[in-house]
Order: sequence, then C-alpha cells, then structure tokens
Amino acid sequence: MIQFVDCMERNKALNLLKENLKNQNLIKHCLAVEAAMRGLAEHFNEDAEKWGISGLLHDIDYENVKEDMSLHSKKGSEMLKGLGFDQDIYEAVLTHNEVHGIEPKTLMAKALFCVDALTGLIVAATLVLPSKKINELKPENVLKRFKEKAFARGANREIITKCKDYLSLSLEEFVEIVLSSMQKISDELGL
Repeated sequence: MIQFVDCMERNKALNLLKENLKNQNLIKHCLAVEAAMRGLAEHFNEDAEKWGISGLLHDIDYENVKEDMSLHSKKGSEMLKGLGFDQDIYEAVLTHNEVHGIEPKTLMAKALFCVDALTGLIVAATLVLPSKKINELKPENVLKRFKEKAFARGANREIITKCKDYLSLSLEEFVEIVLSSMQKISDELGL
C-alpha cells in the first residue's frame, strides 16, 4: 500500500478510497462530504485540502466493517494513522461515528461529525425533485425536508443541529454552505 508522507495528495487519497470502496453510491457520498468539508474550511479560513481529505476518506473502512458498525471509523482511523496521515485527520475520522460516543475536539472533527448526515439529507431532497438536479435545490427546500421527521430518517437531525454548538453556525448557514459546496461538484455526484 502507498505510504502517505504528504497526506495532502488528493489523487492518492482518491485512489486509496477506490481501493477500499467499490459501491459507487458510497464513493459519491465520500465526494459529497469532501466538497462540504472544503466549503466549511474555506468559510473558517482553515486548510481546505486537509479538511477535504478527512471528508473524502471518512468512510474508507465502511465496506470492510458494515456487518459490525461498532468497528466503523475505528478501522479507518487505524488505517490512516498507519499510512502516515496527520493526527487531526485520523482523529476526525474516528470521532465522526457517533456510535463510539467520542466527543470531537478539533473544529475539523466537529465539522465532519455534523456534515456527514447533512449530505445525506441534501441528496435525498435532491432525489425527490422532478429534475433530480442538485443545482435546482434551494436551502429552503432542504430546511423544509429537515422538519419532516419521516423524510430521510437516516439523516440524524440531532447531529446536524450540533452545527450551532460545534461550529457556531445557524442551521440555515450550515445548509447553505454545504449545499453550495455540493452543487459545485454536481457532475461528480451524478445529481
């Protein structure tokens, strides 16, 4: 396997992701989280490359541990640590899975924790549009769907609303940043 001396090499990270994940929808999810993390990093004047890599690789272990979700993110974090990724990246990957009950400490880890579920809600809101085009989705549409508890049940609203405490962003601001970030890669997402 490739040793990562410089963890900011996005193409190597994408290849690593594709070596470990075969499900195209899961890869698209990772691309969506990457885009969202880059957008949030830009908003906070943080390192967009590093934040993007954490988003891109956050579910790298998913297909290997999907039968035991208590291992999810633990295995991925261990893998990234072993490959020489920065500590803040592999710790963000570890803490994004709420099953472990580990409080994210860094701003990057807090962002990853909140954004994972929101990208799923945005994709679901896109897929119910007649056009199924993310560029036609508005923040208001997402916020309306957010209030519908039966819609996209897997998108944990409690985690999404941590954006207020963790990121000092209102839900509206958070949705706007994440949605616009995902819209920039609509072709890659197939939406």
